[in-house]
Amino acid sequence: MGTSDKGNDFIKIEVEKLIEWNEPNGEGCIVSDKITKEGFKVGYMYREQPVGENPDSGWRFMAGNEDDEYMANPGNHHIFAINTICNYDRDIIPYLHSATGSTYIRVDGHRFEIDDGEKPIFIDKQNR
Repeated sequence: MGTSDKGNDFIKIEVEKLIEWNEPNGEGCIVSDKITKEGFKVGYMYREQPVGENPDSGWRFMAGNEDDEYMANPGNHHIFAINTICNYDRDIIPYLHSATGSTYIRVDGHRFEIDDGEKPIFIDKQNR
């Protein structure tokens, strides 16, 4: 399936309540379709200042193999509740309460480290 085939073709998962999210700005996050439609794990994540009046946590999640053209297309990203993305990739849970400005990359099958720009992103597929 190509990246131009957009619709409700998200990978079907059973969503369990994995986290409590009580931060004041809400639990929305922006997620690359490479995670929710193509089955990659989160490889790169950062937290920016939440957007205005939207229920936005500030978290942005990518697989790490998106190129500039892919990222420039807003149709390749969707808004989800953070708990839903935890169900796609539980490895992100320990990092979720990091401060605004935090940036992490996956360094192996289950761990993230602060992105210092020196290490490559470990790209991995979800086990489904």
